[in-house]
Amino acid sequence: MTPEDTTTGTLLGGRVTYTQPVRGFRSGIEPVLLAASIPAKTGQRVLEAGTGAGAGLLCLAARVPEIAGVGVEYDPAMAAIAERNFAANGFSGLQVACADIVGFRSPVPFDHAFSNPPYHTEAGAVSPVPARALAKLAMPNMIESWIKALAGVVRHHGTISLILPATRLDQALTGFGAAKCGAVQIRPLWPRPGKEAKLIIVQASRGRRSPLRLLPGIVLHKDQNGFTESAAAILEQGQILD
Repeated sequence: MTPEDTTTGTLLGGRVTYTQPVRGFRSGIEPVLLAASIPAKTGQRVLEAGTGAGAGLLCLAARVPEIAGVGVEYDPAMAAIAERNFAANGFSGLQVACADIVGFRSPVPFDHAFSNPPYHTEAGAVSPVPARALAKLAMPNMIESWIKALAGVVRHHGTISLILPATRLDQALTGFGAAKCGAVQIRPLWPRPGKEAKLIIVQASRGRRSPLRLLPGIVLHKDQNGFTESAAAILEQGQILD
């Protein structure tokens, strides 16, 4: 992919330089919000499945110093962009593995794993751009398969976090149960005041058995244009989602 095929902007209010394709899959606010929810600490190992151009790991590394991160990406072109993004921002602890997350193995377990997985169905509009379709279209049982794969690479009591449509919560809960992950926490993301949550962040811990918790959520947009103060603090200032 040549420079003419990409655009360069920033994330977190300019703290992170971010290059992504002109066409194909382009990141929204989902990986930024998800990264803000990961309870990673300095020096821990973190994996992002379906990293794309690396937005999630970039935002997490900007907030938590000296993490060791691996972005697993199936598309070689996207993996190459992520690799360049990590280098351009000076995050030497981040690397890319060009692989399918299902079947991915690591000799050393991770403390945390997270993903903004494909979740669109063929019933919806399918992008004519192959790379975009690949990044967004979910095959049957894909969410459950990805949860199983993530549970296989995190340590005991390590966390697995996903950002999903609220309509996919049942699949996430099924996947967590099958992977023996508990202490599930659900955080709703409301698009505007008075609207139902379209997105949720759902997190579980491998081997834990604590009851499910419904956490306080946040409203993303004002009634007018623009983000709410709480959303802007995360998306533009790099604060945690807490």
